[in-house]
Amino acid sequence: MRPTTRMRTLGLCACAVTLAGVLAACDSGKNSGEDAAAAKPATSAPPTAASSTASADPDAREKSAALTTYRRMWEEQMKAYRKASERGTQLTRYASLDALGIFRLDLIHMKKAGTVVTGDLGHEPAVTRMDLTAKQPTATVTDCLDLSRWETKHVKTGAVVPLPTQQPRRYQATATLQRWDGRWMVTAYTPHGDRSC
Repeated sequence: MRPTTRMRTLGLCACAVTLAGVLAACDSGKNSGEDAAAAKPATSAPPTAASSTASADPDAREKSAALTTYRRMWEEQMKAYRKASERGTQLTRYASLDALGIFRLDLIHMKKAGTVVTGDLGHEPAVTRMDLTAKQPTATVTDCLDLSRWETKHVKTGAVVPLPTQQPRRYQATATLQRWDGRWMVTAYTPHGDRSC
């Protein structure tokens, strides 16, 4: 989108915003049904409550795996942003195709501008769509990026590059993930600089 492109050409690469936020999903199951008068040791009260809780979302395991890949991709991306180089990172283990191309373009702009990232980027990722029945299983992750602690500096002078005044401090991004040989990979990443969250 144009707002994102504009941010990149400003040499700030804050569009490369991103991740790290931890979304932990916890399920607590209840074991109710104590039968004091159960002299016979079997048959009554099988653990159906626990099994129905576990199967409430049959895609829960895959959603968790997709989110883990998304988070790891951003951990590696932030390592790259901190030195304006992909070397020494495992970015290609988690990102490919268009997503990897976008991140590499950010790094090229940063290197040309002589900048690195020293701050952090908050996020709130969630799987908003998943199709495991497709020939190529896919998932969509929607994230809310928080730039409040994002900081880009010039390497030589240490001067902080200010964010554009029109840049929302919190905005949405979406990522497409595909499952290849049992592993999720981020294949597309789109920051929506015009959508605050």
